[in-house]
Amino acid sequence: MSKYKLFLLRHGEGAWNKENRFCSWVDQKLSENGLKEAQECGALLKEQGYKFDLVFTSILSRSIQTAWLVMEAMGQEWVPVVKSWRLNERHYGALIGLNRAEMAREHGEEKVKLWRRSYDITPPPIDESHPYFLEIYNDRRYTTCDVPKENLPRAESLKEVLDRLLPYWNSTVVPEIRKGKTILISAHGNSCRALLKHLEGVSDQDIAKVTLPTGVPVLLELDENLRPTKPRQLLGDQEKIQAAIKKVEDQGKAKPST
Repeated sequence: MSKYKLFLLRHGEGAWNKENRFCSWVDQKLSENGLKEAQECGALLKEQGYKFDLVFTSILSRSIQTAWLVMEAMGQEWVPVVKSWRLNERHYGALIGLNRAEMAREHGEEKVKLWRRSYDITPPPIDESHPYFLEIYNDRRYTTCDVPKENLPRAESLKEVLDRLLPYWNSTVVPEIRKGKTILISAHGNSCRALLKHLEGVSDQDIAKVTLPTGVPVLLELDENLRPTKPRQLLGDQEKIQAAIKKVEDQGKAKPST
């Protein structure tokens, strides 16, 4: 029997999603389409009668902006929003800023799929010579974390995302769910996938097949042990959702050179 409802949301399309680049910890605002996705997501949730008691986001603007727009569209702007770096997107290390399709052409689609989708393969780490190193590590938001800046990741596998997310989930999110609160987590493709892996017990191999499109809310109904009582539901027009999933999966395919 379902006791709790939890909603996961991958933020609306960001500027670099549109350009098919590894965005990761580089701070990006939503694209025009991303703004629309977030507003439509809020309208859908309002229409279906959902009410949130608490919202969690990462400390990246695209995650926060999505939450704001969703709550505004629902007329629930007053609901508290709590932010943590532990919900940040996966740190893609040296791959940050690179175009996925170009990488697939250069290294092969299989290699890029492993970097993007595998559970325990970590990409090469970012170092100080990387064009976005200073933009990330000189950003004031990373002085607010619960670990010293020098201990923040320089690259992560999905497993490492789950390792840094779980302490926060257990200490901060779970107690709120157990109070009976309906929670929205507005985060990223990989932080949401990591959480799905944990909650649904998805195998290390099968997590590679889990794709979340931008701006589509995922409803999880959980029992008293926080285990799903039914399969996850991606809310909205199912045909559009399948097309959006295919678009995400195709990002890692090599485009023929012109």
